[in-house]
Order: sequence, then structure tokens, then C-alpha cells
Amino acid sequence: MSEGHSGETEQGKALFEELLWVHDMLRRDLDRIEHLAREVASGMPGAAVEAELRELKTGGPLWQLKVNCLRYCRIVHLHHNLEDVMLFPALRDADPAIAPVVDRLEADHVRVSDLLDAVEAAAARLTAAEEDARADVVLTLDELHAHLLEHLDYEELNAGPVLRRLERIPGF
Repeated sequence: MSEGHSGETEQGKALFEELLWVHDMLRRDLDRIEHLAREVASGMPGAAVEAELRELKTGGPLWQLKVNCLRYCRIVHLHHNLEDVMLFPALRDADPAIAPVVDRLEADHVRVSDLLDAVEAAAARLTAAEEDARADVVLTLDELHAHLLEHLDYEELNAGPVLRRLERIPGF
């Protein structure tokens, strides 16, 4: 396989570009969710929130994979599960020195998973009469937004160089 100046492989470069593509979609939809959180905090009616969530489920390429439920949460869970099972072991094999980075990314995945579950639970309780649920939705979305963006940036910066050198990911 041809390699660039920094030891990049064509496959590794393609894998990194795919990671960036998925992360860009996650960031774009996080922006939409952040806007929705502000609307919820301002008293947006429950029916309007549901309509926005339905639009979010179907508005982009990833959302077309829907079956039901909040697709965003499921897509992030799926993306992280694939990384945990396939990507991270390959990164560890390719460069054992990356172990602390992968350890942090794995811990981030657990935290993001908990936050996604909290967002789903808060959204399920959201009604026009339940102000506590509105506050919970806003707080959990804000926390998810901040933590997930930090996670994506960290992963790209710290795992990207090793990912770009991979020849392949076993099973992928």
C-alpha cells in the first residue's frame, strides 16, 4: 500500500476521513440539539418539541437509518460501540504507546452513553406541565453537547495520527 511522508497509508487516511465525516455530522446535529434545548427552556410546547425531534430524526443522512426512537442517541451508541470493538483494539495493536489515549476514549464512551441515556429519559418525561423535565432536558443536552464535542476533538487529535497509519481494521 502506498504511504505518504508521515507513514500514512491510503487505508488509514480513508479511515480517518470517514471518522471525520461521522464526527462532522454529529457536530452538526449537536448544534441543532443545542438550539432545541434553548427552545425547550423558553417554554416550547411539548408537541413542537416532538415535531422538532421527528425532523431531527429524518433531516440528515444518518437519520435515514432510523427504525424508531431518538436516532441520534442510537447512532452515537452504535458509532462508539464499533470504535470500542474494532477501532480501539487495532489502534492498540498498531501503537502500544497510544494506550492512555484509548483508555480515555473508552472512559469517554461510558460517560457519553450515560449522558445519552439521561437525555432520552428526560425527553420521555417532557410535557407542557412538567417544568422539572424541561430543566432536565436542557441540562442533559448541555452536558452532552460539551462532553461529546470535547471527546470528538480529543479523538481526532490524539488517535488520528495512529489511525492514519493503519493498513486495515480487522473485521471491518
